Amino acid sequence: MSGEPLLSIEDLVVEFRGDAGTIRAVDGLTLAISPGERVGLVGESGCGKSVTALALLGLVPSPPGRIARGRVMFDGRDLTALRDAEMRRVRGAGIAMIFQEPMTALNPVFTIGSQMTEVLRRQRRLSPKDARSEAIEWLDRVGIPDPAKRLGHYPHELSGGMRQRVMIAMALSCRPKLLIADEPTTALDVTIQAQVLDLMRSLTEETGAALILITHDLGVVAETCRRACVMYTGKLVEDAPVETLFATPRHPYTAGLLASVPRVRADRLERLPTIPGMVPDLAHLPAGCSFRERCTNAVASCSAAAPPLRDVGAARVACYNPVAA
Repeated sequence: MSGEPLLSIEDLVVEFRGDAGTIRAVDGLTLAISPGERVGLVGESGCGKSVTALALLGLVPSPPGRIARGRVMFDGRDLTALRDAEMRRVRGAGIAMIFQEPMTALNPVFTIGSQMTEVLRRQRRLSPKDARSEAIEWLDRVGIPDPAKRLGHYPHELSGGMRQRVMIAMALSCRPKLLIADEPTTALDVTIQAQVLDLMRSLTEETGAALILITHDLGVVAETCRRACVMYTGKLVEDAPVETLFATPRHPYTAGLLASVPRVRADRLERLPTIPGMVPDLAHLPAGCSFRERCTNAVASCSAAAPPLRDVGAARVACYNPVAA
């Protein structure tokens, strides 16, 4: 996409202090997202995906966490330099987030209607009457039947899929420029997952909002996003258009993730490939490339220094010896 990026993350480092010392949950992340773009942030648990989202929203718990270095430019402003009151105005109207488990994001003692109208009144300065009308309209848009009646329900009275739809409605009703969805379908069954993903894709296209979809599921990225960014031990290791990444993954870690996706074969059973070894402890990372001890493509330079991101065909890859196309 052309023009200035909506979001530009520049050399972002997020650290946490603990008994084992200081660890870098996000280590030198540099990433730009254009208006209306849909980007999947992929990787195993603990790779830094969710911490990245918290850093964008100014929600890294301090202590023990802190943004140690870098800038987060959003819509022309550095979010890391904003005061708390300014950051609160960015959340919702600028950047909205859908969390993995809506039961922890929705307040169990307030009705759906009171929570949605409160958000609309704060973020869009609507009157109580207009906020209620807008809430009903958005519940209808996300496919919730009898939306006016649902406003009087409490979160526990709705199914998991319905609660997630409420979260999508609440987030998009504020008309954000960027929507962050952190594992939004993990707790849902497969049929509801597909419906929720299709809903997010169609509504972001309709509203023009950019989307960061955080997930460990490459299939979800293939269905929803146009670009995929793969993280490992807090670092971005590959950034490519979805079609390119699935057809010709260039980082050995990405290739291993794709090889381990289950496939149905009618003629035979095959053992599922796995990536050897374990993800290293962030407090005791190996020298050089943090993936080298698990990598079949490792060369001598991998132990000397962490590889920088560089252009390899249509992708950006942090690897001294990328997989051949």
